[in-house]
Amino acid sequence: MKIEILGPGCENCTKLYENVQEALRAAGKDAEITKVTDIKKITEYGVMLTPSLVVDGEVKTVGKVLSPEEIKRIISG
Repeated sequence: MKIEILGPGCENCTKLYENVQEALRAAGKDAEITKVTDIKKITEYGVMLTPSLVVDGEVKTVGKVLSPEEIKRIISG
C-alpha cells in the first residue's frame, strides 16, 4: 500500500501524516507513506485544497484532517 499526504507542509498536513501513522499501527498494516509538497505534483491529482489523502493513487479526501479512526476505515475497506 502506498499512501501520499498532499500539502505544502502546513500544520494540518503534519497532523494528517501523524494520524495516518497511528491508523496504520492500530490496523496492524504496513504502508509506504510519502509527503508530496510540490504544488505541480499536487495539482496533477486535481487537488486544489490541502491536506489531501491519496491511497494507491486514488484521492480519498481533500481539505480534511481525518482522525486515525476515519483513516483506518479507508485503509481497511
